[in-house]
Amino acid sequence: MAIQRLLPNQRILRYTYKERVMHWVAGLSYVYLLLTGMAFYSPHLYWIALLLGGGPTSRMWHPIVGVLFTAAVAWMYAEWREDMKTASPDLAWRKTFGHYVRNEDDRVAGVGRFNPGQKGFFWIMFWGTIALLLSGLVLWFTEYVPWSLHWLRYIVILVHVIGALFTIGAFIIHVYMGTAVVREGFSSVIRGEVSEQWAKTHHPLWLQEVTRDSEGKK
Repeated sequence: MAIQRLLPNQRILRYTYKERVMHWVAGLSYVYLLLTGMAFYSPHLYWIALLLGGGPTSRMWHPIVGVLFTAAVAWMYAEWREDMKTASPDLAWRKTFGHYVRNEDDRVAGVGRFNPGQKGFFWIMFWGTIALLLSGLVLWFTEYVPWSLHWLRYIVILVHVIGALFTIGAFIIHVYMGTAVVREGFSSVIRGEVSEQWAKTHHPLWLQEVTRDSEGKK
């Protein structure tokens, strides 16, 4: 679990430097995997591979970047898995989800550091990454799969596509929410800090925890 603390000028540290670096490593590597994967998926999208250095280059780097992305997700799992567990306040938040969608922040139940939507995205990406990794390894080293197991190739292709579709959908929603819906959400993964008012509005229980911990250290 990362260390949060109060900063000057009513600012609060939400993400440490290491958390921000790993977040961007995961995000940028996933975008590359998304683009090259789309190029491999359909001949109509092959032009994307040409923009990224050509087919052979994309084919070489796609699995390597996939390993990098998996490492970043594994790090975030080790760092955030406790924060991502469902807590009792999450149940109340879900009942007020309609208010959250309509930006009626004053009527949304309070949550901790991450709300259920963020936790859901985390677990979709975590399990999706496992599915993509396992199926991707088979596709990467297809020459080692004997013809007697040719059916395995078709299964892993299906698993890889399904894993990609689930993570792509979750990724689009995550980016949209962080940039267009929740103001200051995007800047928090760049500078690492948020205003006290933002924390009070979106994660009041987390603000209480940070404030209590800071007062306890005085």
